[in-house]
Amino acid sequence: MLKRDIVIVGGGPAGCAAAVAAFDAGTKDILIIERDEGLGGILRQCIHNGFGLHRFGEELTGPEYADRYKNMVIERNIDYMVKTMVLSIEDGKDGAKVVTAMNSENGVFAVEAKAVILCMGCRERSRGQLNIPGDRPAGIYTAGTAQRFINIKGEMPGKNVVILGSGDIGLIMARRMTLEGANVKVVCELMPYSGGLNRNIVQCLNDFNIPLKLSHTIAKIHGKDRVEGVTIAKVDERLRVIPEESEYVECDTILLSCGLIPENELTKSAGIALDNVTKGAVVNQDRETEKDGVYACGNVLHVHDLVDYVSEESDIAGKAAAKYVQNGCKDQETVKTLNVEKMGAVRYTVPQRIDVHENQEDVKVYFRVGAVLKDVSLVVRDGDNELMRIKKRKVAPGEMETVKIKGSVLASAERISVSVE
Repeated sequence: MLKRDIVIVGGGPAGCAAAVAAFDAGTKDILIIERDEGLGGILRQCIHNGFGLHRFGEELTGPEYADRYKNMVIERNIDYMVKTMVLSIEDGKDGAKVVTAMNSENGVFAVEAKAVILCMGCRERSRGQLNIPGDRPAGIYTAGTAQRFINIKGEMPGKNVVILGSGDIGLIMARRMTLEGANVKVVCELMPYSGGLNRNIVQCLNDFNIPLKLSHTIAKIHGKDRVEGVTIAKVDERLRVIPEESEYVECDTILLSCGLIPENELTKSAGIALDNVTKGAVVNQDRETEKDGVYACGNVLHVHDLVDYVSEESDIAGKAAAKYVQNGCKDQETVKTLNVEKMGAVRYTVPQRIDVHENQEDVKVYFRVGAVLKDVSLVVRDGDNELMRIKKRKVAPGEMETVKIKGSVLASAERISVSVE
């Protein structure tokens, strides 16, 4: 059986950043296991710019950002396997974790690790999960699949396009399809607000005169062998279709951009508790799950709006895993555990709990809201005692919010809550 100090499942932006952080923190015996043919993850097909402004202070394309981290991994001689699928993560002897994987060269094999970092990323919701009425013709793709066809394979999925969902990938693909000569007729969004970044609405739709219809959905797909058209309809406040307010739109292609789901089959099979909202693991400020020595970061933990935040979070997980390995066991200096309560419009927080130690460092809490709100305040409280209030002109579900709580405050806190008021 192979033995490593840290095994990282996933070689995308989260996995590479976590590996680099762990290595730089003093733990060198690391193995990255990636199921795709190379490191870099989804960024390899994201050829648009807008990456790296926070992380590197310059605007990069997805492949450029991925290459930065791939090169960091190679410079440090960190081991990695590609075209390798992790099958399970189980408890071994003396607190070790046994990672079972397989590939065409080695067959099924096991790696014993002192710590594991989960970085499997996320996947798109498919048509089967959306229950759209109609036949099953060709021409229906997730936005990410269409992106891979165009940017990696050099093939056009179609010419006359309707996009369902206004997530960032869908918005970016509206522009990309237009630039490649397609006619993007409309982007329909079920909710009364867009799920993407405002800059993508402006740069990808408004700049190309592509209409965005909020509170609209595809009520039916028409066509037998190939998509021939769709019926789009307005929905009421309970998200039910209003038949009287519908229209037929002729098209040969449908792109689905209806949300991302963390790839947590491995997490669940390992017996790790998941958050009902994020669908990722429940973690503390070090991104450690409820299972000692198992960490999670990036989109497998919660879906991020910016890859820069993925790298930032992966730094935390990598450094914590390195410390865990070096200490040989779980840190016993924990003074208390504080659950981070979400209040009002706050849908979720990461971390969900804070394990307070002696000489506690500051903790950054990431969260998202459930609706578009204007002229609000982000408020952190210890019970009824207000610790901080930050005014914001606007918050939206598509954009991550953060607050930083001082370690000195946490040392004496009894009950932490985050709210939007």
